[in-house]
Amino acid sequence: MRGTVDGLPSPFPLGEMLPAVYQEDEFVQAWMTGLDEVLAPVIWTIDSFESYLDPHTAPLDFVEYLSTWVGVELDETWPDASKRAMVSRAIGLFRIRGTVAGLREHVAIYAGVEPEIEESGGTLWSATAGGDLPGQSTAGLVVRIRVPDPGAVDVDRLERIVASSKPAHMPHRVEVVQA
Repeated sequence: MRGTVDGLPSPFPLGEMLPAVYQEDEFVQAWMTGLDEVLAPVIWTIDSFESYLDPHTAPLDFVEYLSTWVGVELDETWPDASKRAMVSRAIGLFRIRGTVAGLREHVAIYAGVEPEIEESGGTLWSATAGGDLPGQSTAGLVVRIRVPDPGAVDVDRLERIVASSKPAHMPHRVEVVQA
């Protein structure tokens, strides 16, 4: 968490901003130096606030806070780079949410492997009427990932990711199998 940083100079020393009568008072200057030490990290943070909004440059605890802004769930076991990647790609993921591409990308970020996705539906165009419809009559979705250690995958979290990324009306099944 944020706090004082030993030796961090204040970019705007308060003692220098006081009227001359207080600049000559040692007690007032000591008091202002103490305030400068406490306020310096706040001022430096405000001056570099845009760095806090970029998941690639923000402190890791702030990246976790940013994830709540964009509505993604981070896994505490992920490496820092994966957490930053998920937050930075969240908006793009929401643009393609509910599509196979969006589901594939979201699961791939979480699991670290490309998932196999089987869906029951389909789309077809034909110049002749009365042709066979593509897909199956009942909707369904199977998301399968192949990993070296299936026990290392949090299936409940994977279920939540699939549920949030698939079309809302489609029932789904998640399979985690050994590679």
